[in-house]
Amino acid sequence: MEWTGARYADKPTAEVSTWIDAAPEDVWPVVSDIALMPSLSAELQSVEWREVGRTFVGKSKHDAFGEWQTTSYVVECEAPRVFAWAVQDPAQPSSVWKFTLEPADSGTRLSQWMQMGPGRSGLSFAIDRMPEKEQKIVFVRLREFETAMTGNLAAIKERVESR
Repeated sequence: MEWTGARYADKPTAEVSTWIDAAPEDVWPVVSDIALMPSLSAELQSVEWREVGRTFVGKSKHDAFGEWQTTSYVVECEAPRVFAWAVQDPAQPSSVWKFTLEPADSGTRLSQWMQMGPGRSGLSFAIDRMPEKEQKIVFVRLREFETAMTGNLAAIKERVESR
């Protein structure tokens, strides 16, 4: 796991990776299937395409933040290598998420990466209320994302390798 940045304005990032015993072409259908994502996530409740291949709506739930809905925009889609989307506004996203697939050791190195900001998100409201705790708020949320992404990759690995 790797992260950068400590303040929201720094657009902090987190990334996790795993190796999967399958070719990128066999992993791609799983990582690019947005309908599958809620089954991998405790926070993401549902996803549906608004415009297939371009925009989708996700409904999420978190104990500290409540329930919310976002529109995501596919910003990079290059089968079987990269699938990325920006949340809310592609020019000023509240976050960006990306799966990267690379051939490695007759399998696939699968990475999931995310960036907070620069656009406002639910986290921004917590930071507004407690600006002196911004670094801790960002750190805790990055840890949550790291844990979630590690679980996502483990579930994708299990799904692909058990076929």
